[in-house]
Amino acid sequence: MRARGLRTGLKGWGGVGAMAFACVLAVLSALLLPVVRSHGEGGGTDGGGPGVAHGSQTRAARECTAPEAQTLTPSGADGPTIDAIRARAGEKRKLIVGVDQNSYHWGYRDPNSGGGAQLEGFDIDLVRRIAKDILGDEKAVQFKAIPTDQRIPAIRDGRVDMVVRTMTITCERVEDVAFSAPYFRTGQQLLAPKSSDVTGYDGSLAGRRICTAAGSTALSTLERDQKDGRLAADADLGTTVPNQLDCLVRLQLGEVDAVVTDGALAASQAAQDPTVELKGDDFTTEYYGVAMKKDADDLVRRVNRIIEEWRADRAGGWQHSYDEWLSQTMGGDAGRSQPPTPARYLRES
Repeated sequence: MRARGLRTGLKGWGGVGAMAFACVLAVLSALLLPVVRSHGEGGGTDGGGPGVAHGSQTRAARECTAPEAQTLTPSGADGPTIDAIRARAGEKRKLIVGVDQNSYHWGYRDPNSGGGAQLEGFDIDLVRRIAKDILGDEKAVQFKAIPTDQRIPAIRDGRVDMVVRTMTITCERVEDVAFSAPYFRTGQQLLAPKSSDVTGYDGSLAGRRICTAAGSTALSTLERDQKDGRLAADADLGTTVPNQLDCLVRLQLGEVDAVVTDGALAASQAAQDPTVELKGDDFTTEYYGVAMKKDADDLVRRVNRIIEEWRADRAGGWQHSYDEWLSQTMGGDAGRSQPPTPARYLRES
């Protein structure tokens, strides 16, 4: 276990100085990759049945009602994608993974430890588990910090082998990338100042300025709900940012009235700033998955097997990572965050 006291001291990131640090991180991560709107971004709240191999994924995505089921059965076999990763020479023989570096408890650089160079969090634990299985060394990873709206372009352009960055599996996204089985269950939720009279995802959002990350399921859900009349027509959705943490900064500066993001991320942001809180219950059901290239079938199957073993490992697996990083902000009951067991819906394709 890492020191709990150190994490507690991160709340608010230490005032103005820490806020500057957070802003610098956000700017740096945005600069690492050019800001281009991802293709096929959208919500993932439909429900339904299992999919097939990548050759039929475009048709399946159009018809899909359970995007979290559009994956392949687990396997420990090697293949061309894994062989290419292992064939990298010398110092380049690493797994290249797109991550976040400023999502507290998920993928972030702790400003209070060792120069802030060490990435930590739930997603980072999974990345290291994958690297250990494929390359035999959990440290054999080249992390690339990418903004929310760059996750799919980074995969399609070959800049990363995979993205492990609180990425929701959606019907639209499975047209562009392949996903692993889900490794975490969450839902969209509202974050606002404790003093605000906003009560949740309801009529209290009328006339309010709402911040979301560009290319996120939060933005697509709000746009769809506003079009369908489930969200007030005068709710202002004009504030979008490259990284989710930027929304917290906008909220702290009074530039927006509320933030909509995954409940898991919202809970972590509330832990950083004691003046804000979650408002109301989550209003969607979504699943995080590891995203990879469409033709990387061997890597998808391998990651699915790793996730299966990670969840079954009672000593240092999924539950251990939840207790370590998320129990303080999301509560001690991890059951509501556990996705369906992969074997429940995966089938050979």
